[in-house]
Amino acid sequence: MRSCSNRLGFEWGSVVSAPNPSKPSSFGPEDDTPVFVISVVAQLAGMHAQTLRQYDRLGLVSPSRTRGGGRRYSGRDVALLREVQRLSQEEGVSLAGIQRILELENQVAALRSRVAELAQALKSQADRTDARAQLGSRIFAAGSGGEIVAVRPGERPPRFGSASQALVLWQPLPSTRR
Repeated sequence: MRSCSNRLGFEWGSVVSAPNPSKPSSFGPEDDTPVFVISVVAQLAGMHAQTLRQYDRLGLVSPSRTRGGGRRYSGRDVALLREVQRLSQEEGVSLAGIQRILELENQVAALRSRVAELAQALKSQADRTDARAQLGSRIFAAGSGGEIVAVRPGERPPRFGSASQALVLWQPLPSTRR
């Protein structure tokens, strides 16, 4: 089936759900679905379309591309463009500075994700270790009368009465197999 787009970027034949009046019609930085064409994003971000093209060339914002090469922006891209505009206009940061800020924010996000991943792995490992300790990592020793005595790790078996101080060295008999 051949799909074609109208001037707003919606493909004919695709399902577009009606807006839900109980849910705000805003999009957030967590929305990665590339649905907005450049003219719509220019209005949403309060910028000229040529500025968006320049930011794409500089690598500040990298929208998805259609098969025909058209740009498609997501809600996350729009939020990022608004932040770029805020840093540029309100804070007076240069585009090179904004690019460095965005790189550092991406690094911080990646590191936070890795820390969370490692923390989860450590917790899983600790849970497995605790489960092993509770379910069967027991140590046994021979008591003075030859009975088996359970002891905790790092603990010596109890001494009963006058136990022998003899040291017994066990050596297997030589093998008779050839």
